[in-house]
Amino acid sequence: MNRSALLLPLVALVLSGCASTYSMTLMPRNSGKLYYGEAVEQSSGGPANVSVTIEDKTYSGTWVVSTASHSSGFVTGGFGFYGRRGGIGFGGGPVVVDNPSGGEAKALLQSPDGGGLRCDFRGLGAGRSANGTCQDDKGLLYDVQLRPKGSN
Repeated sequence: MNRSALLLPLVALVLSGCASTYSMTLMPRNSGKLYYGEAVEQSSGGPANVSVTIEDKTYSGTWVVSTASHSSGFVTGGFGFYGRRGGIGFGGGPVVVDNPSGGEAKALLQSPDGGGLRCDFRGLGAGRSANGTCQDDKGLLYDVQLRPKGSN
């Protein structure tokens, strides 16, 4: 068996674990009608493919993260004393800090006839719901809820 035959399923398995799918619900500010869509993040905190259908017109595009849901870094330094014998120690290690407000993203979506839908999302993060707004070419605003797929 050649190596590429083993590598392809392994890569697919790793990539499938990185994707997050969100169910989207939109409500225009001029009525109570609901519209639906989906966003599929290719990697946590990365771009996502977004699709929304409003009145038999499907808008598709991507979102780009403008504020990450978490940051990481490396901390070094420090010293301390231990017990009566007085040992000195130094330490360090990787640190991940969550943004309590979650991540933010901007989506630019287009329909096949050239119509546009511009969306801003807030509160994005692994396994958490988020919200935002979208605006169409006519200036109509839509409130948006995003939920990790499978949650209610």
